[in-house]
Amino acid sequence: MTSSYNSSSTKPLYRGTQIVWYILGIIEVLLAFRFILKLMGANPVAGFTSFIYGVTYIFAAPFLAVFHNTQIIAGSIFEWTTILAMFVYWVIVIGIIKLFLMGKTVSTPEAAVKLNKQEQ
Repeated sequence: MTSSYNSSSTKPLYRGTQIVWYILGIIEVLLAFRFILKLMGANPVAGFTSFIYGVTYIFAAPFLAVFHNTQIIAGSIFEWTTILAMFVYWVIVIGIIKLFLMGKTVSTPEAAVKLNKQEQ
């Protein structure tokens, strides 16, 4: 019996999932910086703050009108939309990884076992 781990498609799938997780990690870290800077009331004109807001705007923009921001203290904003964006991108990546894994080669006995588990 040949294991699906020895398939020629396993290594590219593994690399693909690594790349997707890495890209998500970068986006999540940038969005976390955005969230923290807003929460701490960072000066939006400062170089680093301006850079983070500019880079993350494209990722936060689809969610900006979903919730109202909560102002905690003067200048300090709890940006719910950034939290939503982080969650949505994480869910999307889980879906992409699941799609990648569907392309993995599976032997007939492995497929039978997995199908039997799904029936239960």
